[in-house]
Amino acid sequence: MKHISRTVIAVVLAILVTTLMPAQVFADSLPEYVGELKVFYGDYTGAEKDGYKIVCGSNGQPVDLNQGAGGGWGSKGEKAVYLGYKTTNDRKDAITDLALMNMKGGYSVQEYDALMEAHMNSQIIPFVDNFLTAIKEYRENLNSDNTENKQRAEYIKSVLNKLTDDDTGKGLGDLLVNETKYEMGDDAYNKLSAEEKKNHADILTIIAQANGKATLLVENLITRAADTGDSSWIDRFVSMSYDDLIDQTGLGPVDAGKELAKLYSDDADLVLEMWETFRSQLLEADKEAEELENTDETDLGELEEKIDALNDNSSTEEFLDIFDAFDKSRNNAVDYLNKVSNVAVAEYLRSIEYGDGTLFDFFTAETDEIYDDITVLYPLIASLSAGQRAGLEFVSLNELVIISDRENEYSDENLDELENASIYEGVDRAIYQQGGVALTSDALRKKAAANDAFVKDEPLSKITNIFIILSAVSLGGFILSKGIQLGAMLRYNSLLPLKNALTAANSKFVALKQGMKGYEAARNEYLLASKNFGGGGEASMSRALSAMKYSRYMSYGFAVAMVVFAAITTYLAWEDMKEYYNVSFTPIPHYMVEEKDIVGYNRKGEKTVLKNQTAYYKAVECNRKTDAEFYKTLGTCADMNGDVGRQWLALYAVKNEMMDPILADSLVATVGSPDVPQGYDTGIHMFGSDAAFNLNSSLYDWNNSAKSVYVYFRVDEDAANATGSSFTGGAVALAGGAGLVLGAVATALCMTATKKKKETKAEA
Repeated sequence: MKHISRTVIAVVLAILVTTLMPAQVFADSLPEYVGELKVFYGDYTGAEKDGYKIVCGSNGQPVDLNQGAGGGWGSKGEKAVYLGYKTTNDRKDAITDLALMNMKGGYSVQEYDALMEAHMNSQIIPFVDNFLTAIKEYRENLNSDNTENKQRAEYIKSVLNKLTDDDTGKGLGDLLVNETKYEMGDDAYNKLSAEEKKNHADILTIIAQANGKATLLVENLITRAADTGDSSWIDRFVSMSYDDLIDQTGLGPVDAGKELAKLYSDDADLVLEMWETFRSQLLEADKEAEELENTDETDLGELEEKIDALNDNSSTEEFLDIFDAFDKSRNNAVDYLNKVSNVAVAEYLRSIEYGDGTLFDFFTAETDEIYDDITVLYPLIASLSAGQRAGLEFVSLNELVIISDRENEYSDENLDELENASIYEGVDRAIYQQGGVALTSDALRKKAAANDAFVKDEPLSKITNIFIILSAVSLGGFILSKGIQLGAMLRYNSLLPLKNALTAANSKFVALKQGMKGYEAARNEYLLASKNFGGGGEASMSRALSAMKYSRYMSYGFAVAMVVFAAITTYLAWEDMKEYYNVSFTPIPHYMVEEKDIVGYNRKGEKTVLKNQTAYYKAVECNRKTDAEFYKTLGTCADMNGDVGRQWLALYAVKNEMMDPILADSLVATVGSPDVPQGYDTGIHMFGSDAAFNLNSSLYDWNNSAKSVYVYFRVDEDAANATGSSFTGGAVALAGGAGLVLGAVATALCMTATKKKKETKAEA
């Protein structure tokens, strides 16, 4: 069987390093996805210039998503809200979901911070405490007199240096040679200069925040570099039995069994979980050996030459040709490497005697047999170094066997062809800043819904109400005074004819009395007029005149008071209404994360925080100016109510590799209709629900009669998930956004040496 040639290794490296090339070259042929969002207040002037398209209705016209959300007299008024978006052909850069959270919704910044603190204390720190054992063995091997151990550690160091720490600018291989910040302690670390601190890794931050695949790779490689013994773990294993372990305890069989279970059962369970996969690989080795004999490496060599020949002047046809061969050859190369690894490991295990057979026989035992008597694994666990046990969950049995071969010749000559990658590649580290992320959950949302009562149900203050009463009293007084004035006038006018009659009769009586002619008749007429006007008529008219006079003054006074009180009332009512509509906004969390997306349960049933950085929803930003009323509180985080609603309604977007991307041309807004457009299932929705939500809901707007507004979208269900694989079968480990595959390369180079050694032994 042919061993892996340098040509195959070179081609694999070229493929891995240029992983992004096809997506960049052929982006135009892929669907357009939503890649970025921005909310525009007032109008969308300048949106097109900045590369944004505006979400439209079915008629193709931009839609104001905040129609009639403001209040009435004294409110902030109306403000149009438009949603702009940019497109991308890169599936990895596509937005996959849009969700809403209201100001009084079910979220908690404090609970998230507490969860992260608990995660650090219960998981990260204990893990680092344990894993430092492997790191210390790595350091010891770098300075070892044992040639095999030193060579292995130096190779792992070279590979680790391809992963860089942004905070120090150094490769992890060099960085982990020195004590970490955690090992030094804060006091000693803080005494260092800024430049000196760059020589000491913040291991807690690295483990907690690094790209999940990069973290796994670091843990895998450090475990490969562990074991400072003069012999390998397999050498120790074949010379050890369960009875030897019993004797070492110095206890009776029963007590010794209990003691050994305490020491080894947990790690034995980890090996048992890997058993069936490893067993199947070994049983397939003979078949894979035949397949490898018939493998033609010519196509890989030709692909390498074609990749090297590409340049800026290459035609589209040349790129298309490479693209087709590229994907096929990459898969073939990885498959080839795994087969070589499996075959070599099987041959290696067949060469080592164990019990009545070989180690191949031991590792191909039925899984149920091992499960029924897991103590057969205790000697295996006991043979591992403390560092190997610390990293046992990050390596496969296949890899453990490979690194046990002390005659492997490690060479880093091909590593120069690999590009460096940040361990934080693709990670928005802001999600780890205290106070910047809010946690939401069904329980929090349910609690918030029960408490979400809008308390501003009294728009006018008590003082305003008093002045309303005073205005009413003044109005009543004015009306009363006018009534008195009118009554006095009527009374005066009713007496005036009688007085005039009396005056006329008196004049006539006086004239006749002087002439003595018609005296009697004039006298009777005078007496009758005197009688009609008598009985206080003069006094009554005087009182009526006084009443008219004073009621006129009183009406003037009440009128003035009424105007004054009305003016004061109007002013106070205006101020009260402004206060009523003046919502005290709280800051919008920059990130929102569903609790269910970042927590899980370990084998013991304990709640743990998962390393799932793509689950974090980021707040969509808007064009709010720095001099805007709410800029200091809300910053540039968008409020879909345009800062004029009862609460803010924030829009969040996520780019989750496990979800389908949103198709840009599917975005559509509907106004005044609750009907879901044909062909759509969802749209912009609230956290905890998949149903499209009314952006103009009266729950958060003042105007109960405002038209409903929904924004719907579709996703590309045919888009390939760009998730990659982490340690598939223990042979491949992806790290970083550039698809830096180091696990396969490390395995390949190890197996190159292993295969050479086997062929040498066979020839001998």
